Order: sequence, then C-alpha cells, then structure tokens
Amino acid sequence: MSQTSIERLREYLAQLPPQAQALLMREFERALERGQDTAVATLVLEQLRNIVRKTEADEAAPPRTDDLSRLLFQVLEPFLVEAGTPIRVGQIRRSSLQPIWQWLGRDGAPDKVNEFEALLSRMPADNAGQVDALALRLQAVAADAIFELTGPGGGDKSRALARVGPPNVIEDLYSIGAILQVREAIATVNERLPRFLRTFGDPQIASVTSALNIPALQTPQMLPFALSMVVQRMTAPWQIIRLAIKIAASDDEIRVAATPYGVAVTIALHDLSCVAAILRMDIKRGHFDNVADNLKTLHDGVRGLRTELDLRNDSAWGKQLTSIRADISNALQSEIDSVPGRVRRILRQRPEKDIPPGARVDSTEVDEAVALIDFVATCRNYASELAINEVTLRTYSDLQQYVERSTEQLVQSLRAADHKVRTYRQQQVQAAIRFCQVLFGDEYASLMSRAAENALTGERKSSRAG
Repeated sequence: MSQTSIERLREYLAQLPPQAQALLMREFERALERGQDTAVATLVLEQLRNIVRKTEADEAAPPRTDDLSRLLFQVLEPFLVEAGTPIRVGQIRRSSLQPIWQWLGRDGAPDKVNEFEALLSRMPADNAGQVDALALRLQAVAADAIFELTGPGGGDKSRALARVGPPNVIEDLYSIGAILQVREAIATVNERLPRFLRTFGDPQIASVTSALNIPALQTPQMLPFALSMVVQRMTAPWQIIRLAIKIAASDDEIRVAATPYGVAVTIALHDLSCVAAILRMDIKRGHFDNVADNLKTLHDGVRGLRTELDLRNDSAWGKQLTSIRADISNALQSEIDSVPGRVRRILRQRPEKDIPPGARVDSTEVDEAVALIDFVATCRNYASELAINEVTLRTYSDLQQYVERSTEQLVQSLRAADHKVRTYRQQQVQAAIRFCQVLFGDEYASLMSRAAENALTGERKSSRAG
C-alpha cells in the first residue's frame, strides 16, 4: 500500500468514534487469530493502535479549546447512539452533536462560546474543579439558547431551525436542551443508581424507584432518559418492565400503559428488536461468536415479556412482540435448514474415480460447518420460545444420524483407500470427527479418531504383508 493510501486510512480511522475504533480493533485481532486477511488486519491494527496511543497522550495534556464541545456534551454520553442504529425514546444520535455545536458557535451563543474557549485555554490542566464549573456554565448557556429557539414565541422559527441542521438533528435538539437543563438531576441519579443490576427483584426495584424520585426527571420528556440510565446497568435489560408493573400494581398492559412508566415496555421491546436485527446480520455474515449470547438475550426477553405482562395479541405491544418472534424465527429457520446440506457436501463419499488427483477438503468450509452445527445445537436451548422448535429438533436429529453413519463409513473406507485419494479421505474423516465432537462430545470423537488411526495402520500392515 502506498504512503498516500496509508495516510488516508489513518485519517479515516482517526475520525471514527472511540467505540467504533475499539470494535474494529477487536474484529481485526480475531481475524489475525483465525489467520484471515493477516496483511490487512496487521496494517489496520497498527494504525489503530497508534491513534489510540496518541489519543491517550493527548488526554493527558492540558485542555485545549476544541475540548469545549466535549465538556458541553459529556452529560449526554449515556444516551448517545452511533449512526445507523435505530433510535428510540431516551436516546440521542451522536451525529447530531457536531451540527448543534456549530450552531451554538455561529448563531446560538457565539459570544459566550468564544468567552468560554478563552477561559478554558488559560486553565491549568490539573484544576478539575474550574473545568467542571465551566462545563456547568456552558451547559446552562446552551440550554437557554436551545429553548429560546425551540420554545413558544412570535415569528417564523422554521428558517432559524433549518440553520441548525436536517430534521433528525432538530428532532434531537429539544431533548438535548432538556437534558442540559436538568444536568444536576442526571448527575444525582448517576450517583444514586447501583453500578450493576445483576438481578432486578423487589429490593432493586425499590432502590431504583427511590433514585429516580426527582421531580425534574418524572416528566414525559425526561423519564425515558432516566430509564435508559437504569437499562444500561442491567444484566437483563428486558427486566426494566418490572419497574412499570410495580408502579401500575398490575401486569395488565392497559393499566401499565396508563402510567408514565409504561414507556419502559416500549424501551424493552425496541431493544429486543435491535438485538434481533444484530442476530440476523451476524447470521447473514457467518459471524457466530456472539450468537449464543444474543439468542439467550432474545429468549429470556421474549419469555419475560410474555409471562410477566398480560399482553393482548391485537395490541400495539402484542403485535410488536409477535413481529420480533417472527423475525427471529424466519432468520434462524432459513439458516438451520441449510446446515445438513453443507455437512453432506463435505462428508459425501464419492467414488474414487470421481476424486481428482490432489483433491483437498476446504478447511474454511469445515470451520464454517462446525460453527453452524454448534449454532444448531445452541438453538435447541431456546427453540420453544423463539418458535423454531420443530425445525431445530428435526435438523439436529438428522445431523446426528447422518454424521454418525458417514463417520463410520469414511473410517472403513480408509482401510482400502487407494493411495491417490487417501489424503482426501483422511481429511474427510478429520472433518467428520470435528462434527462428532460438537454433536456427541469429546469421548465419542476420541473413539472415532482412534478407529481412524487403526484403520490406517491396519491397511499399511496388510499392504506390507502382501
């Protein structure tokens, strides 16, 4: 790669959000472990690590004037979502921050922004107290400017709003102003909430309810953001519905929806829908590393909503849950149905005359088949709740019968295999043994491995004896 291309790559990677950089690093590290695209992965990893090291060094340096926007928006961090992610109540697009910051410096509060930039540039790096005080002043100014623009008043404000950014930015503008206005309440909740909520029973519900009992956060505008802070700390985010059920003192969806906390159900359904979308994308791309975790999240969430809430099939929530189950079922079923065919292509015992000299079993295809068999095995644990019970049980049973029979036949074929195709047969047997390991366990796979070794040894001895 030329120096110009590397510089362009470095510039592109440097512009990515820290979360995206970290995700890329993990993906390319996994690619290196699998031995895939090692040249590309090594190059990108090197550039990413240089950028991260430089960022860490910069963070240790004294504050710069371009840190002012970071200070302004730091209170929004728990609610930000990356580009391309479906947004729900209680969330803000990260992409909206830059246009709003530019508007503040240009039209919203240019004099104050210039003043605060000058103050920040003169502050010593070790004076966190002054920096925090400046951030609070800046947030108050920004909130006032946003509400002056979005609040009631005479004149046509559409042209002024259009100068802020496109419609999705305008959509986030009021929410950002509302959060900046109650920044101290947000900070208080952040301190009161438990760091992790591994369970969410009555004691935890009481603790969270008490932490959220701040009038500024009980408005229809702010409650979804407060609930989002709770969801982020939960091991099982779907359990946020228990807060709504507790407030309503009923599991009837009509009574739950009638309370302000009914939005918790909307949040839980949206987040499950996002996990389902991630699962579909991972399956489509053949990425099975996180499938088991996502399947468990979906299974537990769907079961929890169906058992802990009295949902009607014809209600908005009921239809949404049904749609999520159908999407999951369709995505899983089509992939499950494809697995036996892929296994048969690898283990099919072709006549020796049909095997060309130097034929090899594709190791990548074997790895993919192993991952798919494991995927089917994982689906068995969650099949009933995700409406894939019949196809999963049938496919798993077919795989067990076919792999067991084919492994025994391939092992026997090693005894009389012509030396021209012996390597190919051995590779088929090795693939079959890997499949056996997933389907029947290590003990059976070890037994078949010894049988294959004995078959080869016996064949050699009989050849020498002849």
